[in-house]
Amino acid sequence: MLTIAPVAAGQRGALAPLLGAYAAEMRGVLEGSQAADGATIAALLDADPRTELLAASRDGALLGFALFYDLPEAVFARRCGQLDDLFVSPAARGQGIARALIGALKDLGEARRWSHLRWFVPEGDQAAIALYERIAERADWRSYIQRLDRSASL
Repeated sequence: MLTIAPVAAGQRGALAPLLGAYAAEMRGVLEGSQAADGATIAALLDADPRTELLAASRDGALLGFALFYDLPEAVFARRCGQLDDLFVSPAARGQGIARALIGALKDLGEARRWSHLRWFVPEGDQAAIALYERIAERADWRSYIQRLDRSASL
């Protein structure tokens, strides 16, 4: 049975293998060339009180994660969710885990009374885009970036 649960600060080191696999996979999609190793990423996330994580597991094996933020939304004076990173281990793909993680975020957002849940996806990540086109609406927004360090940038 698939379990989705929050990963508290101090426990995020357990996600290091998944975080490292995610960073390695995204090297081929994103601009930067210096993706970090999983332990370094886990330590960064552990130290940041704004970061929230959900982990998907089955029989004690970690299969995926969703990294997100609970943010103020200024126009309507509400809160909203920002999904920043979503990853499912390649061996566990095609089992509905990404969909379940997003569903858990939706449930959490409804409980927190978020106005919406939003996320960005690189144009080159066609598998993710295929899922998102099925479960969400495409936003009428443009995304911009100013790269301050090209070796470590999106």
